[in-house]
Amino acid sequence: MLDYKLVEAFAAVISEGGFEKGARMLHLTQGAVSQRVKLLEEQAGCVLLVRSSPPRPTEAGRDMLRHYRQVRRLEEDLSAGAGRNREGFDTLAVGVNADSLATWFFPAVNSYLDAEPVLLDLSVDDQAETLKLLKAGEVIGCVSDRADPVQGCRVEYLGDMDYRLYGSASYKMKWYPDGLTLRAAERAPILVFNRKDIMHEALLAEALGERPALRAPFYLPSSEKFPEAVASGRVSGMLPDQQADPGLKRGELVDLLPGRIFTVRLHWHCWNLESARLTGFTDALVRAARSLLVQRP
Repeated sequence: MLDYKLVEAFAAVISEGGFEKGARMLHLTQGAVSQRVKLLEEQAGCVLLVRSSPPRPTEAGRDMLRHYRQVRRLEEDLSAGAGRNREGFDTLAVGVNADSLATWFFPAVNSYLDAEPVLLDLSVDDQAETLKLLKAGEVIGCVSDRADPVQGCRVEYLGDMDYRLYGSASYKMKWYPDGLTLRAAERAPILVFNRKDIMHEALLAEALGERPALRAPFYLPSSEKFPEAVASGRVSGMLPDQQADPGLKRGELVDLLPGRIFTVRLHWHCWNLESARLTGFTDALVRAARSLLVQRP
């Protein structure tokens, strides 16, 4: 039988990124938290935590963390059903990709958040990476481009985001005066979210028949700033239609590869729990997302 005070200490160290911060959250001394984690590992018979900076769970630790969060979610539902904590908030840990967060995510969940005592603990990563957060037990649900369900989880199709390569008219004249060729694409500065972001390479490879060796990436890990940076004329960049439309209407943006689209199909993955709170959030998110995103078979 697990001692959940020990597991709570372990989870706090992971979520807060250190023993000192975890202790502060639990209103304990750092030594007390360290002792609880050590005792939990002794009871479990294995190492649960890599003492790195920040600390990270081992594979056994991820299983323990996932179990703890699932139990805690069910306990919070039970408390709400019994009439306790009505004046408090439930916190849902959710993984979401940056482009969704910058465009449709909050319009999809705002009504639910206005009506329910729920706070979000958002973890942001590439849509191809968020599923790792769910598998590790760090979030109870995530927006991902993966369609296959994870064991113990359910999956719902949300909709598609269509991306195109944009630049300003001055950028097009400077870097592509003779059209977007392979050699020109390799020399032209292009906006990239981070080193995991490869959608621009995939679209260019499809259009040019060969993946260009891009020599001038401009890294900008902020989806909200992408339209502004592209409109400046310094770089080109991939933008979803939701972000590009205002700039197109103002004449600030030009589609550099007309007819070429990179589509990201988004899905919602979440634990398959009998949790009223998680079910309510999932239903609200899926319903609203399907009204905001492109729907395809």
